[in-house]
Amino acid sequence: MGKVIGSLVSTIKHECYNNKKIMIVSPSDKDGNKIGNSIIAIDTVRAGVGDIVLVASEGKTATEILGFKEREPLRSVIIGIVDKVDLN
Repeated sequence: MGKVIGSLVSTIKHECYNNKKIMIVSPSDKDGNKIGNSIIAIDTVRAGVGDIVLVASEGKTATEILGFKEREPLRSVIIGIVDKVDLN
């Protein structure tokens, strides 16, 4: 889980990133506190800056979600926008 803190635009990149929305996500704990370093993730759910999102951070998962036939050099994919966290 993390908060989208920005977007990334690159004119020169690996072809697996072509026509993909690339976002910068700051990982957070259940209370919204920042943990760890920011990550780059492909957005599959139309997230925006400020959204709390679910991120799959494993290369094979990213490859399957994006429909690539073979492993590509990407690791993280935004797979959901969090509406609410309830720990009760």
